[in-house]
Amino acid sequence: MKKEKKYIEYILKQAEALLAIDSPSGFTEKVTDYLCEEYKRLGYKPVKTKKGGVLVEIGGKGNAILTMAHVDTLGGMVAEIKSNGRLRLTRVGGLNANNIETENCRIYTLDGKVYDGTVQLTDASIHVNDDYQKSERTFDSVEVLLDEKVSSKEDVKALGIENGSFVCMDPRTRITESGYIKSRFLDDKLSTAILLGFAKYVKDEDLKLSRKVYQHITVFEEVGHGACASAPEDVEELLSVDMGCVGEGLECTDRQVSICVKDGHGPYHYDVVKALIQAAKDNHIDYAADVYPYYGSDADAALSAGIDARHGLIGPGVYASHGYERSHKDAVAATLELLKAYLA
Repeated sequence: MKKEKKYIEYILKQAEALLAIDSPSGFTEKVTDYLCEEYKRLGYKPVKTKKGGVLVEIGGKGNAILTMAHVDTLGGMVAEIKSNGRLRLTRVGGLNANNIETENCRIYTLDGKVYDGTVQLTDASIHVNDDYQKSERTFDSVEVLLDEKVSSKEDVKALGIENGSFVCMDPRTRITESGYIKSRFLDDKLSTAILLGFAKYVKDEDLKLSRKVYQHITVFEEVGHGACASAPEDVEELLSVDMGCVGEGLECTDRQVSICVKDGHGPYHYDVVKALIQAAKDNHIDYAADVYPYYGSDADAALSAGIDARHGLIGPGVYASHGYERSHKDAVAATLELLKAYLA
């Protein structure tokens, strides 16, 4: 129990560090630099792929498996600087205008400056706008107000902000005394931290893995092509470690590890699903097997790109996906235990 607690604490520490680094798809260099340094500190030799992801061999021989998580997140990008100095956004990935209203954000310029702002409904004062309740929240009806003295397009451009500047939402990370983990972008920085935790476990325990294990932290999953490349030639199996879905009609809670049997792209490989479920049962791991109705993973992307391998998907249960998400330490522990049972 003490040993398990050590790794859970490490995972949560790494999750907090990753969540604090803004990294929407296409803007991930800082977070992958951090990951490379952490892998090196653990005693591994990570390499950056041409697309900017992080690939590292963990150990073992034969029957190679590529485990994957993604560190890119949802976000926004400036699509228009309005004449009044406010910003119209275009979304990066599946960001939803309905759940970013009143969110604090950061705007990054190409020359490295960072400005604060807030996402608000256009004409957001209820005492002025009688249609506030009826207004549909879209990326045409919400805007960013810069926390700078600006009132024109020229004022904004003078700051270095232009179309294409990334806009990153505040994750608002919090871990409660009762063990709940609340934040934007647990999808998929929580699972990235879990893979780091597994890598630390292998190194600390001098574990001799039963097969060769790679970890690939991808950086374009949220826009659909994260793992479309960079799978080593000897890989025979792909295992995405991403968020497990929680919602009506699904069994998983945010205190379990989820094993996906089918998502929006189709069923996962039967042999992999069966082996994952058996590993969970044999090791008394709290799991749920579910069908995710509107979902795609790095494993799906890899197969769509033509990689010839079996594929599977697991992850800690996460509620309120693509919004202000919630999981629990129990889900983290269950996911780590399933990785240990399946890969060790």
